[in-house]
Amino acid sequence: MSNQQPDNPQRRFMLKSSAMAVAFAASPAVNALQSMATRQGRPGRPASSLADSPYGPVRPVRDTVTGLELLQLPEGFSYASVSWTGDTMSNGQSVPFGHDGMGVIAEQGDEIILVRNHELGAGPLINALGLYDEATIAGGQRAAGGNTNIHFSRSQRREIRTVPSLGGTLANCAGGVTPWGTWLSCEETTNDSTAEGGRKHGYVFEVTADPAQTTGDPIVAMGRFKHEAVAVDPVNSHVYLTEDNRNQSPIYRFIPNDASQQTGALEKGGRLQAAKVVGIERANLLAPELGQEVDLEWVDINDPDMGPIGDASGPYLQSREAGALSISRGEGIWYSEGLFYIVDTSAGENEEGEPGQGNGAVWMLDPVENRMRCLFASTDAVMGNNPDNITVSPRGGVVMCEDGGGVEDQFGFGERVMGLQTTGDSFIFAKNNIVLSEANITSAGKQCAPGDYRNQEIAGACFDSTGEFLFFNIQTPGITFAIWGPFEKGPM
Repeated sequence: MSNQQPDNPQRRFMLKSSAMAVAFAASPAVNALQSMATRQGRPGRPASSLADSPYGPVRPVRDTVTGLELLQLPEGFSYASVSWTGDTMSNGQSVPFGHDGMGVIAEQGDEIILVRNHELGAGPLINALGLYDEATIAGGQRAAGGNTNIHFSRSQRREIRTVPSLGGTLANCAGGVTPWGTWLSCEETTNDSTAEGGRKHGYVFEVTADPAQTTGDPIVAMGRFKHEAVAVDPVNSHVYLTEDNRNQSPIYRFIPNDASQQTGALEKGGRLQAAKVVGIERANLLAPELGQEVDLEWVDINDPDMGPIGDASGPYLQSREAGALSISRGEGIWYSEGLFYIVDTSAGENEEGEPGQGNGAVWMLDPVENRMRCLFASTDAVMGNNPDNITVSPRGGVVMCEDGGGVEDQFGFGERVMGLQTTGDSFIFAKNNIVLSEANITSAGKQCAPGDYRNQEIAGACFDSTGEFLFFNIQTPGITFAIWGPFEKGPM
């Protein structure tokens, strides 16, 4: 059920079934979605479904490194756990907590280099060469968020080393890869530590494969708000950004002054904009239906560094004044083959009919046509339990990470990695199976507390350029995984 009344003209404009909508820009993903839905006789249906996985059912599989059954995967798939919280990094410091967003930014011979976010507040400083806020604040704590780079051996299927790459930031939730081989790390906070001798937070930072080239300088023109993720259009260098602030979440676009696609170019400034639904002021897209389409235009945000007022960020307030749209909670965003895939983690309605309190949705944005379409809409936690980070494989398969606290399905309880079929239906690819005893931890040589971690967030899904490896994180106790197997059997 939509968040607007059926007889509302605004809703009639916004809600277009696939039979009513003008043709969406041609792309493999969209054409497949339309043709599959037509063949199955279900065009315009109001919600997605949980489908059987083309890879088969999941079951517990042993980690090739520790021997522990940390994940459930389909037959034929294997994995290695790498860079656990508490492991030793190249500088002698322990790997931080809070594994979150992640991306592959370089492949050098046998090595794959990933940049990983750490969503942390106050605590020990990550001792990277690139530092932003080094101030000591209340309780002797410092800004503990930032990034680490994981060097992974393709042939050995093992971690080579983990290196600190950005420190002195806060709540680095997600981010995004750039076409020029760097990572944009996003702070999901608007904390201001200036009164304690620190700095303002809520920015985006560029992280490089060589930590010596990471400056730790914020890209202020990209806005100060609760950033979630970014994705870059390789054609024109436009950066698309999401904000994770319930029911106050625009979709942003940053047009850089320097489109040279060089490290540091984005720090030279640009113009921040927000998406507006054509013909509708301040549209609330809080409970989309499968196939719903909207046409977009863009409005300027004059002061991207404006601080928050109450719970609302400065850029959000300016965007709404200019008539911009809001989704419920902007989370992951990923670019692939001319399209952006955008997650609204709490789209939909709860049992009381309140919009923006649901199980989540995925939008697909065409930046050329300036049109956005709902590709996936969950009405039940089993079909999708608050997806968060998102990625697209080299084969064109959409992959979602869940952050809903775990769900009970036919394979037991736990958070999941979900695939998305071209029909708009989801399927289960992997499950969090982490239950650790003292004996498990000792045998694996790790530093974490025993416990049942199956309800912990999955994040940071990404593939290497060949599609051989899928990487993702489980935020707590803090483990990164590399998965390989017969991906060619399905869309992933």
